[in-house]
Amino acid sequence: MSTIAVLGTFDTKGEEHAYVAELIRERGHEVLLVDAGSLHSPSIAPDVFREELVAVTGTDLAAFVDRRDRGESVKVMSEGAAIVIAKLAAEKKIQGIISLGGGGGTAIGTSAMRALPIGFPKLMVSTLAASENVQVYVGVKDIVMMPSVVDVAGLNRVSRPLFANAAGAICGMVETKSPPTDDKPIITASMFGNTTGCVNQAKLILEDAGYEVLVFHATGTGGRAMESLIESGLVSGVLDLTTTEWADQLVGGILGAGPTRLEAAAKHGVPAVIAPGCLDMVNFGPRNTIPKKFSARLFYEHNPQVTLMRTTPEECTDLGRILAEKANLSTGPCSVLIPTQAISIISAPYEVFNNPIADQALFAAIKSNLCQNVEVREIQASVNDSTFAQAAAETLLALMQVQSI
Repeated sequence: MSTIAVLGTFDTKGEEHAYVAELIRERGHEVLLVDAGSLHSPSIAPDVFREELVAVTGTDLAAFVDRRDRGESVKVMSEGAAIVIAKLAAEKKIQGIISLGGGGGTAIGTSAMRALPIGFPKLMVSTLAASENVQVYVGVKDIVMMPSVVDVAGLNRVSRPLFANAAGAICGMVETKSPPTDDKPIITASMFGNTTGCVNQAKLILEDAGYEVLVFHATGTGGRAMESLIESGLVSGVLDLTTTEWADQLVGGILGAGPTRLEAAAKHGVPAVIAPGCLDMVNFGPRNTIPKKFSARLFYEHNPQVTLMRTTPEECTDLGRILAEKANLSTGPCSVLIPTQAISIISAPYEVFNNPIADQALFAAIKSNLCQNVEVREIQASVNDSTFAQAAAETLLALMQVQSI
């Protein structure tokens, strides 16, 4: 028997959630009703009270209730629901989650779902499920978004069968067990067009050693997806050779992956090899879309849709510091490898982005900011040379071996 969390704002959507809860119970599962309402008294009795969700955020409950601010309510309940639901899942007190809602309810429900690992059953019945803005709610997690078709406001001849389908769907997800497999342990790797040669060579070495290598393109979404998979506990090692998303994050390009990029492996103790691959470039769209403040910079048109901008020595100093600070968070074995001759195809000697001053600023900042427990090695090669690819793969294999002892 499994327990399914039914999360919602029970001051306005209690009837709908109670209906779904009853259908889940009829399928033989337990239900944990989690109330994320705040403006009025709950219309059904919850198992987890709204006060608990507020408390974990550190918000003053009395003042919060007195203000009755809807925007603040959604924000606080989104934060609190994520913390509480993640804790319940980690303690194995719930095996699935479902929520129903409009704009506010969807924000709260999906915030909680994004805090859960990939593979954990999660279903959001939403008025926004068919909108163009779904990615904001789903992020890089496997949240099933089901259109409510009509407003989530009471039960009627349209909503009843839809909610019944939703209840059946979450029960089916919980009841379905993945068959046992002898899958190989997973390594994640970050790649870009300008580091493809390196990652492909390293991938072959790691696969020959008995690992499955999952490659993520460093396009913002790719980096976030990789971080999410690492957080799920399914990853044995990380080959993070293409950290270019930090250049976009710092300078203002279009492929930033957010301020927590490079943190998942560090905080979860997963062995990692990090390199400053493609930190020589910031990504923009077509040339005519680049902000005017960058007009005097050096550009390279990768294709009609992508224009690359060379990072400056000052930006490289900041990027080196950031990379080192993220590596310093490591609770498991971590090595930083520096390809001294080129960090991308186009930064090699005689190529358009070749800038030894900027590269040396990057390398110096990495070395001066790394703490002693993180190994740093300079490899006299370009990032795509077989020498560097082999060094990266063999270093990661050695780190994983240390981790397993």
